[in-house]
Amino acid sequence: MQFTETKLRGAYIIDLERREDSRGFFARAFCQKEFAAHGLKSLIAQANVAYNFKKGTLRGMHFQFPPAAETKLVRCTRGAILDIIVDLRSESPTYLQNIAVELNEENGRALYVPERFAHGYQTLYDNTETSYQVGEFYAPDYESGLMHDDPRLALEWPLPVAVISEKDQKFKLLDHIEPELRRRMTV
Repeated sequence: MQFTETKLRGAYIIDLERREDSRGFFARAFCQKEFAAHGLKSLIAQANVAYNFKKGTLRGMHFQFPPAAETKLVRCTRGAILDIIVDLRSESPTYLQNIAVELNEENGRALYVPERFAHGYQTLYDNTETSYQVGEFYAPDYESGLMHDDPRLALEWPLPVAVISEKDQKFKLLDHIEPELRRRMTV
């Protein structure tokens, strides 16, 4: 695996090192030792799959507060997504900054999302599937999110939103939740 740290400290793009032959290729997609060597949390508490029928489906911007803050290793196994993460660590010099990475079935790329980051993505094709390994168990009492179209975040989604859950539509603007966000995300 090839680890490339992004401008958001602790967030990595992980590319496969493919070993190809006449059958196709083989590549390691996860290794506890390699993740630990890069200072990344290598515990996987859950593995999730999301299937999306329509191009333009938006999921996010989700996170869990400490002590249930999650790491995520996200990969698109069918189709393509634009994956966006936002740094919610108030002590970070990149607080509220974001990066966007295209993950698709062709590039096999993964995005490592550190704890105390919001995460979301938009599908670029119909019938898109994502897989993610999560470093903490789902904890509904610690779950929250940000509006995908919050003007302060200025996230750039490539397509009009075709489908979004009712829950994701009800997240509040950052201006309304920032004091609580800062307080609860401080470790």
